[in-house]
Amino acid sequence: MEQTFVMVKPDGVQRSLVGEIIRRIESKGYKLKAIKFMIISQELAREHYVEHVDKAFFKDLLSFITSGPVVAMVWEGEGVIASMRLLMGKTNPTEAEPGTIRGDLAVKVDQNIIHGSDSPEAAQREISLFFQEREIIDYNRAIDRWIS
Repeated sequence: MEQTFVMVKPDGVQRSLVGEIIRRIESKGYKLKAIKFMIISQELAREHYVEHVDKAFFKDLLSFITSGPVVAMVWEGEGVIASMRLLMGKTNPTEAEPGTIRGDLAVKVDQNIIHGSDSPEAAQREISLFFQEREIIDYNRAIDRWIS
């Protein structure tokens, strides 16, 4: 079963949107496997955003993502990575469709509430950065036979 990494960014936490975001993901039928409320260190932020290190916005990105608490999560389900990308909406909230998390809740591209892995490789790398294997919980839900 596919897993993905999702993070509610500091702006989403500050705006009290964590519950709404989790509700939307759970409503799709995905299973929460791990969750952590944390402040990201500069070192972890650099590792997480390593692909942006040479970009002009990198310094501002690090400053933002370490500015306050985030909620890091692992979600599991059939096609969860692609589906989560659709559920989140485009990176720029002004281009995100209504009904998506960013389309409904985000205002600015540099404070767009949520991050989600964009590929199986990225999901595996990001999950391993934020969680130890023992922190990812395997459990059964009665509803799983209806949605898997």
